[in-house]
Amino acid sequence: MNLTIENILLVGSLLLFISLMAGKTSYKFGVPTLLLFLAIGMLAGSDGIGGINFDNPQMAQFIGIISLNFILFSGGLDTNWAGVKPILKEGIVLSTVGVLLTAISLGTFVYFITDFTIYESMLLGSIVSSTDAAAVFSILRSKNLALKTNLRPTLELESGSNDPMAYVLTLAFLTLVVNQDQSLVSIIPMFFQQMLVGGLAGFGFGKLSKYIINKIKLDFEGLYPVLVIALMFITFSATDFVGGNGFLAIYICAVFLGNQDLIHKKTILKMYDGLAWLMQIVLFLTLGLLVFPKQIIPYMGVGLLISIFLIIVARPVGVFLSLIFFKMKLRRRFYISWVGLRGAVPIVFATYPLLAGIDKANMIFNIVFFISVSSVLIQGTTLSIVAKWLHVALPEKVKKLTANDLLLTENPKAQMKEITVTANCFAVNKKIVELGFPRNAIIAMIIRNDSYITPNGTTEIQADDTLIVLADKLEVFEEVNKTLQI
Repeated sequence: MNLTIENILLVGSLLLFISLMAGKTSYKFGVPTLLLFLAIGMLAGSDGIGGINFDNPQMAQFIGIISLNFILFSGGLDTNWAGVKPILKEGIVLSTVGVLLTAISLGTFVYFITDFTIYESMLLGSIVSSTDAAAVFSILRSKNLALKTNLRPTLELESGSNDPMAYVLTLAFLTLVVNQDQSLVSIIPMFFQQMLVGGLAGFGFGKLSKYIINKIKLDFEGLYPVLVIALMFITFSATDFVGGNGFLAIYICAVFLGNQDLIHKKTILKMYDGLAWLMQIVLFLTLGLLVFPKQIIPYMGVGLLISIFLIIVARPVGVFLSLIFFKMKLRRRFYISWVGLRGAVPIVFATYPLLAGIDKANMIFNIVFFISVSSVLIQGTTLSIVAKWLHVALPEKVKKLTANDLLLTENPKAQMKEITVTANCFAVNKKIVELGFPRNAIIAMIIRNDSYITPNGTTEIQADDTLIVLADKLEVFEEVNKTLQI
C-alpha cells in the first residue's frame, strides 16, 4: 500500500489505536510497550501484512527530531531539581564521559570483528552510545519502580541529558567518514561549541520562557500549552542555528521550567505527558515502517555479537570508569550499567549516515536497529528482576512523590482555612504565581469586597483579601503563613 493524502489519516489512526490496545495488555506478558509499537510498525510495513511502502529516511529523521523534542522536553519538565541536585555531578559525568567511553570501547570492538574502517566503527559506536530517554522514562514509569538512594533521578538525568553527547559524536565521526582528509583534532572545536552553546542557550531560553509564560496574558487556559510548544521549538531551532546542541538546550530549558512556578503549570504538565506518549508511539511506529526485516536477517549474527558486547562490556566500562572517583555502592553501579537501554534515538541517529550516502550506511542502520530491539527486549523486560536481585528496589508504598507528582494528584485537600491578608503582608499586589506557594496547598477562593473570585496564577492578591486555602495537612498552613508573611 502506498500512503496518500486520502488514506494517511485512516492508516495512522488505525495504527495508533492498535498500538494503544496492544500497550494496554503488553505488561501482562512482561513485554515493554515501546517494543510492541515498533513491532506493529514493522508488521504494517512493506515486508509485513500491512504492505505499507515507506522508504523515506529523510521523513523518518524529521519525525524523529520532532518526537525527540517532545520526549526530552517532557522528561525535563518531570525532572525534580531537589532530587537531581545531590547526584548532578554523577549524572553529568555519565552523560558525557560515560557516553564517550562507551562509544570508544564499542567502536574498537566493531573495528576488530568487521571490515569497517576505524572511523566507521567509531560512528557505529557513537550512534548507540547513549541510553534512550524515551525507553528509560516510559519503562521506569510504567513499571512504577521505586529505587533506593537517588538511583532513579540518576538514571533519568543520564538518559535525558546524554543524547546530546551521542548526537555530537555521531556528527563528528560522520564528518570524518565523509571527509577522509580531516583529522580527529579538527572536530574538537565543534564538540565544545555544541555543548557550551547548547547549555548556555538552554538556561537562557528557560529564564526567557518563564518570563513570557508568566507575563503574557492569554484569554484561554488551553493556549498556554500551545505557547510552551512554540517556545520549545524556538529554543531548539535557535540554538541549532547558532551552532549549539538543540537537544541539550531544550532539556535544560525544560528542567528549569519544571522547577519554577508557572501559570497553568498543571495544564502544561498534563498536556506534555500525553504528547510525550503520543510522540513515542509515532516515533516507534515510523521507525518500524522504515525498516525492512528481510534486510536485517544477514546482519543478525554480527548484530548479536555487538549487542552482547555493548550490554556486558562497553556499557559497564563506560559506567564504572566514569564513576571511579565517586562514592557509590557496587550494586548501584551494576544497576546503572544494566539500565543502558537503547531504543528509538539510536535508530534516528542511524538515519544520518543513510542521508549522507556513505558506503556502509544501510549495514549500519540495520545493525543499529537490531541492537536497539535486543536491548529493549533483554534489558527492558528485566529491570524489575535485576533491581530485586541487586537489592536496589523499594516497596511501592515508600516511593516518594515529587513536587510535580503532588501538583498533578487528583486527591482532594483535606484541610481548609481562611486567611486574611493585611496591608503590610508580603503578598499584597503580588501575583499568585510569584509567591512560591507550597505545592501541597492551593488557594481555592478569594473573598474580596463581599464578592467571590476564583483565582489563577495571574490573580493579584490585594490588602484585606480573605484567602480560602486548602491543604493536605494542618502543618502546611505554617508554610503558607511564611510564604504570605502574615
